[in-house]
Amino acid sequence: MTTTDISALGPQAAYEAHLAAGRFMIQRAASTGEYVFWPKVTSPTGATDLEWVEAKGTGTIYAITVNRARAGSWNVALVELDEGVRMMSTLPEVETAEIGARVRARIETTEEGPRVVFDLTGEDAA
Repeated sequence: MTTTDISALGPQAAYEAHLAAGRFMIQRAASTGEYVFWPKVTSPTGATDLEWVEAKGTGTIYAITVNRARAGSWNVALVELDEGVRMMSTLPEVETAEIGARVRARIETTEEGPRVVFDLTGEDAA
């Protein structure tokens, strides 16, 4: 990315720019403290004073499914971040995991660009 000011970008472009810089950022409304994910211009309650804050990077598996094909299997997980918002992602190091398992985010670089993926933590990683 060039030296473009991230604050001048739209929500999706700003999120992608943060990921490209190696930072997992989500939005928070300054007036209410409400966290927002997927990037938007207003919060679900209508707040428009959204700012980018670094995500804690930890959460819990809310739901998970495994897709199987001849080429292999992969999971799709709905992770509830500790900030209270949910995001779709994957746990690339395991086929599946238990609902409620603790996870930690990391940024993975792919051919399509950077993305947030999760790894099991603590006892759940064993």
